[in-house]
Amino acid sequence: MELGDFLKGAAEIGKAMGVTLKHLRQRPVTVEFPREQIPIYPRFRGKHELRRYDNGLERCIGCCLCEAACPTEAIYVEAAENDTDAPLSPGERHAKIYEINLLRCIFCGDCEEACPTEAIVLGHDFAMANYARKDFVLTKEQLLNPSMPNVIIRPE
Repeated sequence: MELGDFLKGAAEIGKAMGVTLKHLRQRPVTVEFPREQIPIYPRFRGKHELRRYDNGLERCIGCCLCEAACPTEAIYVEAAENDTDAPLSPGERHAKIYEINLLRCIFCGDCEEACPTEAIVLGHDFAMANYARKDFVLTKEQLLNPSMPNVIIRPE
């Protein structure tokens, strides 16, 4: 090994150490989730949620437009007639079964745009880790009772 190669290597190590020392005083970029809240943008598309009206009735009227609009066929809706004595939604029908397969979903928001009653929305929850594949299929009960995400909505 020549002296010139040794000096070039030492100079490169010195440059690398300079970069390290420059960034040593800066705050870390990472966030200790879930202890700290994550700042996300208001238009972030996370886990789906089914909404209700203020009186407790479901907004979903079982029209299946969200199912038709989904490009990956991740949504399955089975509609049923509403009971006149105890209606679940204000329309003539309601969603008897409403399922979303998160493994197929690309979070495009087409279902949200197609819904005439704004029943399905993409929320802000992004922590969707599960151990089994069957847990990635969200049922109607899970969609109607979403968990509160640990996030902060940051200004655009």
